[in-house]
Amino acid sequence: MKKILLIEDNQDVRENTSEILELAGYTVTAAENGKAGVEAALKEKPDLIICDIMMPVLDGYGALHLLNKNESTAAIPFIFLTAKAERMDMRKGMEMGADDYITKPFDDVELLNAVESRLRKAEAMRREMRPTQDDMNEMLGRIDGIEDITKVSDRQQIRHFRKKDIIFREGDSPAGLYLLNVGKVKIYKSHELGKDLILKLLQPGDFFGYMALLDDEFHLITAEALEDCEVTIFPPEDFYKLLTHPQVMQQFVRMLAGNIQSEQDKLMALAYSSVRKRTAEALLELRARYHDIKSEKPFSMAIAREDLANMVGTATESLIRTLSDFRSEGIIEISGSTITVVNIARLERMKN
Repeated sequence: MKKILLIEDNQDVRENTSEILELAGYTVTAAENGKAGVEAALKEKPDLIICDIMMPVLDGYGALHLLNKNESTAAIPFIFLTAKAERMDMRKGMEMGADDYITKPFDDVELLNAVESRLRKAEAMRREMRPTQDDMNEMLGRIDGIEDITKVSDRQQIRHFRKKDIIFREGDSPAGLYLLNVGKVKIYKSHELGKDLILKLLQPGDFFGYMALLDDEFHLITAEALEDCEVTIFPPEDFYKLLTHPQVMQQFVRMLAGNIQSEQDKLMALAYSSVRKRTAEALLELRARYHDIKSEKPFSMAIAREDLANMVGTATESLIRTLSDFRSEGIIEISGSTITVVNIARLERMKN
């Protein structure tokens, strides 16, 4: 049974909202102000937090700030409750890390839909969490025919790549399963006319290179270091033994399904979205993958304009003009190769 923390100073609203949630099958803990709510969150570790904004002792913004600073509560989905007069202040809350908001007065359907939606997204994010190298070693050690983890570890290679180094390229034979430990890697496909399209950006904990192993064919993509990287390479025989383990097989099926959905979404965007819309979505994707959710600073990242253009699927010149427009509109700031998103709401609402 999912646990929900409700932080609300109005007793009637608190009791009525608690009753609706409990009737829907949730376990509810109620707190009458932000300070009590933060204390309850640290103690109870709820699955979701619903919080009013205007409260005594500590308001909703203060509660969200404190919860985001604590590692044990930073990832808990957070929904603000707000009166209509406070809706202009909601963007501040969203930029601080709130996941959603509900405007008072609300009905039970609106409340439960918001709660169910946020819980589903949180569960999906947990399912998508990648195994670490230690997880890989542990699973390998449980597979029949592998004597102990030490011998498995001896067969792994840890390699370091400098920025712009090619880890493998289209046409190469697969050397094994790759796990990114440190740094950023781009996966792209080249056209015969010399144009590249970035298919995916990787972060530490991501596996890659497994499609060639599954197909028993040459690599159809290129992997290049965006910055200095450390990569673990597992030999093919260990990868194939991993696939005999149901838990590992399930993980790779999810990864493949996610890749298919991502590629379908990218094709739809290329077909129907404007360069402005695709540029906004590319910046949002970078923020989602590389922004520290515990940081209070705006998302900032150094990225070559050619790489960003290859993500968007447009010419570098068109990308630069679009970024210039975004800067003049106050959406981003630019310093050299570094782009800082200063108005995330405008990116999210970007029209085609």
